[in-house]
Amino acid sequence: MNKRDDPSFPTFWRLQALGWTGIYVLSVLDALPFISHDPASFWRRIWGGALVSGILFFASCLLRPVCRTLVKRSLSWFQLQLRAFCWASLMGGAVAGLVQFIALYFPEPNFNDLISNYLRYSIFLLFWCNLYFSIKQWQRSVEEREHISRVEADAREARLSALRYQLNPHFLFNSLNAVSTLAIEGDIPAVTRMLAQIADLLRVSLDGERPLEVAFSEEMTFTERYLAIEQTQLGERLHVEWSIATETLGAAVPSMLLQPLIENAVRHGIAPVVGGGKIAIRSALNGQALQILINNTGPRNAQPNKAGAGIGLANTVERLQTLYGPNHRFHLQWPEAGGCGVLIEIPFRRVAERLEALACAF
Repeated sequence: MNKRDDPSFPTFWRLQALGWTGIYVLSVLDALPFISHDPASFWRRIWGGALVSGILFFASCLLRPVCRTLVKRSLSWFQLQLRAFCWASLMGGAVAGLVQFIALYFPEPNFNDLISNYLRYSIFLLFWCNLYFSIKQWQRSVEEREHISRVEADAREARLSALRYQLNPHFLFNSLNAVSTLAIEGDIPAVTRMLAQIADLLRVSLDGERPLEVAFSEEMTFTERYLAIEQTQLGERLHVEWSIATETLGAAVPSMLLQPLIENAVRHGIAPVVGGGKIAIRSALNGQALQILINNTGPRNAQPNKAGAGIGLANTVERLQTLYGPNHRFHLQWPEAGGCGVLIEIPFRRVAERLEALACAF
């Protein structure tokens, strides 16, 4: 059961008070025609209505544990209604007998009054039982939906974390491979500098507390550190051009979104060319969407093979699909002039807004 202070689940006593107060108000409205020509009958009906509503309130409280037990037994609809009818009839008879005994509502009680009251009160209490069953069923369905949502959210978060962690060994392998190349070439100062840069970057990428989404400014800082590693290896052969719109810096983006794409651009577009090349990274707002473009020069039709780029590109596509569903774009193109272009478009939300939305969803 949800907590009592959960606004989506009114408390039992609040519903009881509202329901039986409504029944009493109806009895008052029924007595209004008597107020002018028969004041004594009017007040007798007013006090009688209050008495009957109070007794029915008490009777429904006694029925509550019975109905709760019936709900827990997972009976069929027919069995549930049959038992509810029996209990409502038993309690309706007790209420009718008590009212008839007090004899405030009818000045001259008789057997016909007793039967009439018995039927009326039994129907009231049977309706109350079914209302109780309906509310319990609604609560149960809401709780099941919330449980399913929590399970799906946990699975979704675990999948995103696994996808991000998949990038760490991939990145580490490629970085150490680059260090090995520099060591073979005998460039010890570059090896030392690159190892320090890799250690600095790994402190961030291997952080277990790193969120699934970060500010675009933070992602840009991470990308700059990675490009510093690549430039240690490639030197002046690698040129980077930035065009980042200020209003995009606070946007929420997937952690390590750009690094695998930049890595592919370097390995397949820049490194194979003797004269090197250029990578251009741009960001802008396109209506309510954040647009990121990564373009690199390179050989014509130099599409990365599946083995060389499968992890980075497939990982990025899967993370975007898991996070944003159909509300994103990921487009690759290879211009006739050579190189590759990547377009990413995701819903624009600032980091604080995105975290609040994720908290509500989970």
